[in-house]
Amino acid sequence: MKNILGLDLGTNSIGWALVDKENDKIIGMGSRIIPMSQDILGEFGQGNSISQTAERTNFRSIRRLRERYLLRRERLHRVLNIIGFLPQHYSNQIDFETRLGKFKEEAEPKIAYNSIINGTNGKIQFDFLFKKSFTEMLDDFRQYQPDIVANGNKIPYDWTLYFLRKKALTKKIEKEELAWILLNFNQKRGYYQVREDNDENINKKEYVISLKVTQIIKGEKDKKSKNKNWYSIILENGWVYNATFALEPQWLNNEKEFLISEELDENGQIKIVKDKKSDKGGKENRRIIPLPTFDEIDLMSKGEQDKIYKKIKTKTETAIENSGNTVGVYIYENLLKSPFQKIRGKLIRTIDRKFYREELKKILQKQKEFHSELRSENLYNDCVRELYKNNKDHIFLLSKRDFVHLFSDDIIFYQRPLKSQKSSISNCSFEFKKYSVDNEERIEYLKAIPKSHPLYQEFRLWQWIYNLRIYSRNDDCDVTINYLNDNERYADLFEFLSKRKEIEQKALLKYFKLKDSTHRWNFVENKKYPCYETRSLISTRLEKVENVPMNFLNDKTEQYLWHIIYSVKDKNEYEKALITFAKKNRLDIESFVENFKKFPTFKNEYGSYSAKALKKLIPLMRIGRYWNLDKIDEQTKSRIDKIVTGEFDEEIKNKVREKSISLTNNNHFQGLQLWLASYIVYDRHSEAATINKWETIQQLGEYIDNFKQHSLRNPIVEQIIIETLRVVKDIWHHFGKDKNNFFEEIHIELGREMKNNADERKRITNQMIDNENTNIRIKSLLSELKNDSSIQNVRPNSAVQQELLKIYEEGVLNSDIEIPEDIFKISKTAQPSNPDLQRYKLWLEQKYRSPYTGQIIPLSRLFTTEYEIEHIIPPKSLLRR
Repeated sequence: MKNILGLDLGTNSIGWALVDKENDKIIGMGSRIIPMSQDILGEFGQGNSISQTAERTNFRSIRRLRERYLLRRERLHRVLNIIGFLPQHYSNQIDFETRLGKFKEEAEPKIAYNSIINGTNGKIQFDFLFKKSFTEMLDDFRQYQPDIVANGNKIPYDWTLYFLRKKALTKKIEKEELAWILLNFNQKRGYYQVREDNDENINKKEYVISLKVTQIIKGEKDKKSKNKNWYSIILENGWVYNATFALEPQWLNNEKEFLISEELDENGQIKIVKDKKSDKGGKENRRIIPLPTFDEIDLMSKGEQDKIYKKIKTKTETAIENSGNTVGVYIYENLLKSPFQKIRGKLIRTIDRKFYREELKKILQKQKEFHSELRSENLYNDCVRELYKNNKDHIFLLSKRDFVHLFSDDIIFYQRPLKSQKSSISNCSFEFKKYSVDNEERIEYLKAIPKSHPLYQEFRLWQWIYNLRIYSRNDDCDVTINYLNDNERYADLFEFLSKRKEIEQKALLKYFKLKDSTHRWNFVENKKYPCYETRSLISTRLEKVENVPMNFLNDKTEQYLWHIIYSVKDKNEYEKALITFAKKNRLDIESFVENFKKFPTFKNEYGSYSAKALKKLIPLMRIGRYWNLDKIDEQTKSRIDKIVTGEFDEEIKNKVREKSISLTNNNHFQGLQLWLASYIVYDRHSEAATINKWETIQQLGEYIDNFKQHSLRNPIVEQIIIETLRVVKDIWHHFGKDKNNFFEEIHIELGREMKNNADERKRITNQMIDNENTNIRIKSLLSELKNDSSIQNVRPNSAVQQELLKIYEEGVLNSDIEIPEDIFKISKTAQPSNPDLQRYKLWLEQKYRSPYTGQIIPLSRLFTTEYEIEHIIPPKSLLRR
């Protein structure tokens, strides 16, 4: 009895059938439905690896942020209490004995307000503690904003904090006032930006700028809306903003904030575009739109808001830097100019943490001059011991510091390092290390190499070159041998490709002095393939660095520089590492750092082999002038000698000798493809080193019970795998009665969603959305054409006519015709407005030509019998029939 189990795995179901092959009998069949909500399935289909517990995880991260803020506050309380900076009413509400810096139960005092009981009515009132400083602040407002404080008008006590932040930079403030400032910095400490967050497009520059409107010129009527006119808004620097308005905007001689988007060329200069052939000079490719108000931003989607606020953040940081002031002074001076504006979320939303860190350090350095407690080594050591009673190593490190470092870097702006995710990286299938634990030998496989590593980049490029084939289009004959017929030609091709980020068919054929009309490659024709991305990106930036020595970028410096770019995540630490690298290699520091500080972060993608394995494989894959026998490791050279001489070695399998029978001398061991190089070095290629088999149902059950949750990166795939194992176990128990080795074979079929990776699933989903939008637009366009008497035989619900119009539309959009931006926008819209449809119809009619005759196909006769959909059968398929 030969039992064969068939499994069909989908995203939310597992189908199965158990067959007795010898008797041609179906023993059982069925399916297991995995409960999964539609929104989770939708996210999976779009390529988003989202867990069903994502919402709970998000809430947990919010709780953690709050807990860390409270922990910093408790540590601040303990230090401020030791040096005696806390107000009495505030410190009385803190437990320093058992809860170490936490507020007492049912207590949440305000440091700047002392609660007192009114003797008349017995109600609790709050008395502002720093009235002297508040009075000093009022003098500033009387000078700059006399109307604000006239006639008994009041301004908030809380603004005193910004006044104190300004005053503390030059004059003495009270101890309690400094404690208020420190606790405020703990609450509002800026945005810590790791390099992964910096998704800046180096080919695009976006920023916010304030410009005065010097002239407004009224233009012609808008063709889409008769109630609007075109206006040219002339700005003070000569830029022109063109837009439609129902009424003339009242912007003349006023300053407006604009969002600027500029397309850059390879040299970082603004691209020049030409609208017409007669336009010889062209104009800068710059897009200008008014910055939305905060009320308008609130109505936008989350994604649009993030984009706008990122530019506002940049604009705010630029304004602070240009003012030469700290954040506190910048806020206070803006309050003096415009007291009614909102501060948090409007004037200052989220800015980089370095601005707050620099301000706090300046305040503390100045206040050290006035407060002896901040200079006392004994008090400082008491504070350090209070925080780190059981950490002698850290106490020793901090003993060389001072209060400025303790408050700024060790408490308020301390950032916990991110946890390592090394465990989620796949293991190398070749290399491992052995070690002993309690006299028991264990094996640990090395981790796979990042795809951005120079070693992997070279390895992938050699693979791609050896898989490349050139075909003649006339007879579909392989003509690769005519262009790659010796070792040096392969080496020349590698040198050409190693300087490129990516390659497409046209560029490769041009290298061989061929045309894509006569030849093709064996890969997808309209797809670009990666080459030596890392070296290309580094080389491009090095070209802009001043006085770089010839042949500076060798294997050693490339890997060293890659390691800095790949591994240093902190933005500030990254710039420090670049400075160190420039000094060590005697490069111009300023130009080097300027060109590399915005280097895009490499993706966290990994290959199948470790760096150690690639160092053994690549020397055998190199060819021509890139190959060197001395670069091959000693163990592999010993194996090569035995393969060439035929000397017996039990570690070299007969299969390896069979596959390498044509390699008769050492010079033959170059230009080897991966499979052959793997056999030479490791005795195997795709064969697994070890195969685990569950012979009993108990072994399978133990594996399921001990499976570590979240050990796979995709939670949906993990859930399906575990459910599949449970199905197999249940079938084994029910039909096999727990018999050992019950299944002879297990066949698995994966659904399309399971086979595809995240990028491919996302691409398919986007394509389906585009197709749906196209179908809706085509129906709307046919309905519009039906109302046009000049176009014959239009049937909006006809599937044939819908397909015909789709082909007609695709012919225009995919041709070399220049498509205006507004037309392209309509082509991506599901339901354009009637004026848009009319405009689109006219554009289609004017632009389209037949691919066969070159003559224009008139839209008026497109749906008559003169034009039909043609299904072309390839000649080879026709001959086979």
